[in-house]
Amino acid sequence: MRSESPESKSPPSRVSLLLFFLVLFCGVGAAQKVAITFDDLPLNGDLPVGVTRAEIARDTLAVLKKRHVPAAYGFVNARKLEGNPDAAEALKLWAAAESVGNHTYAHMDLNENPAEAFEREIEQNEPALELVAAKDANWHWLRYPYLREGDTVEKRRAVRAYLQAHQYRVAQVTLDWEDYLWNSAYARCEEKKDAASIAWLRSSYLDIASRYLDLGREMAKLVYGHDINHVLLLHLGAFSSTILPDALDLLQKKGFTLVTLEEAEIDPAYETDPDAGSKYGGTLLEEWMDVRKIPYPPVAKKPYKELAEICK
Repeated sequence: MRSESPESKSPPSRVSLLLFFLVLFCGVGAAQKVAITFDDLPLNGDLPVGVTRAEIARDTLAVLKKRHVPAAYGFVNARKLEGNPDAAEALKLWAAAESVGNHTYAHMDLNENPAEAFEREIEQNEPALELVAAKDANWHWLRYPYLREGDTVEKRRAVRAYLQAHQYRVAQVTLDWEDYLWNSAYARCEEKKDAASIAWLRSSYLDIASRYLDLGREMAKLVYGHDINHVLLLHLGAFSSTILPDALDLLQKKGFTLVTLEEAEIDPAYETDPDAGSKYGGTLLEEWMDVRKIPYPPVAKKPYKELAEICK
């Protein structure tokens, strides 16, 4: 792998340098900022019997509104709308209240496909975004499925050039604990009305979330030498409205201030590009850790097996 400092290829602007030094010397304030985003709209994972996608969207939006969460981007896979009025209604509800962005038409894995096919998936997703987005809303944000930006540097650069030519920005991620793992598990336990298992889902989720929030902050300091504005990846699914109030309380407890995606990515960290192919992908911080061969701090293992088997 290439080993280089995390800097942009082109010389930074005066504004970027000013922002950089503000973050460097006043990092305590900047470290508090986090944008919340949701992937896989109109729904990730399974549904409990008798619950609709529209209900999940409506309940989650109610939590966001009640807690005064700044505009949260939801990244859309329009293929899920095909022949599914419930999915269409869920997306309409979201877009009427929050922002939407591009997650490719069918959640394509760039590592497994050529750049040209991936670019077609971006284009194929755009009519749905144009249809549901509010007038003058900026839906030209791309969230890479699986957080994979290409297994080769050539593929990565080709898609990056396409995005720049089509006025897209990359909706990067710095905080992620694979929250989607809890969605289908919750749907099964809710269907069985298994209160004990649901209680474990809640406690295990919050434990992992807490540890990975700390990990993200630690990795930012390893990569950049200071903390940064963060972007949190969540997935809209069956567990969202149930766990979201507790997750928001956790963010507050850890000193985070919620901001929009646009505000979070003002940070100069988001102007940097690891510019390397990656077999695994990952958050912006993980990509830099890998490129610079920085050892990862220890962190608790996620309960993959338990979540796959609970309430079956």
